[in-house]
Amino acid sequence: MTAEHREAAAVAGAEYRPGPLVDAAWLADRLTTPGAVVLDASVGSHREAGRRIPGARRFDIEGAMSDHAVTLPHTMPQAEEFAAEMRALGVSGTDTVVVYDTAGIYSSARAWWMLRAMGFDRAAVLDGGLPAWEAAGFPVEELAPGGAERAGDFTARPRPGALVGSDAVVEALADPQTAVLDARSRERFAGTAAEPRPGLRCGHMPGAVNLPFGAVQRDGRMLPAEELRPVFDAAAGSRRRLVVSCGSGVTACVLALGAELAGYADVSVYDGSWSEWGLPSDLPVTTGP
Repeated sequence: MTAEHREAAAVAGAEYRPGPLVDAAWLADRLTTPGAVVLDASVGSHREAGRRIPGARRFDIEGAMSDHAVTLPHTMPQAEEFAAEMRALGVSGTDTVVVYDTAGIYSSARAWWMLRAMGFDRAAVLDGGLPAWEAAGFPVEELAPGGAERAGDFTARPRPGALVGSDAVVEALADPQTAVLDARSRERFAGTAAEPRPGLRCGHMPGAVNLPFGAVQRDGRMLPAEELRPVFDAAAGSRRRLVVSCGSGVTACVLALGAELAGYADVSVYDGSWSEWGLPSDLPVTTGP
């Protein structure tokens, strides 16, 4: 990054600092601002859209942005590996990053939380993702190879507790001040539907509360804060610390995003989620609603 680019990015950063969620018009107004970086975090079949927001770069959750040294899907990479990938994407510490996906809000929240977990707070999710961008009439372009014009200077500063393992979840389940929320469907939570990944037990953690990630959205966009609060209050009661889980650590981050919008300040994501907990082991599993 040149000194000129750093100065421009710093000025741009001083002018705006996003909350955790921005809309299409907000991004369109700043799309070409120095220091603005847009990342497409789509996964699975959602990657097949064939188009992107102009200049968007691929945040590959299923590729470089997962730790393939472990067998669990979508595991957070080691801090230095993550930082190296972010630098390769041209992301620097003074940049403002907006992440989106082509489904609405699905895997983009995972990218946002990963950045937060690595100590980077200048990141936001595009509300409604690519569908909302296109519905607003903003331009798209065909996907193209290539990455950033220049490397960034991103530095990882891991935030303790942002991502936790099964031991921390066991403790959370026994803590009367902590709610463990499961973002999977009601059928998977109850154990009446088979898990999509073979070899996993069906059901849920004893003491967990089901809050499907779709319950905090409407038409692919997050509910407003005044509607999110009663949703989380109904699930968590008076407990203000949350641990969120899902199938593989992706849609749990939609709950993490919703919780932040609703005013929760103490949230952890169970990185292994049901892909780990559901494996044959001594970790307890129960069924039913």
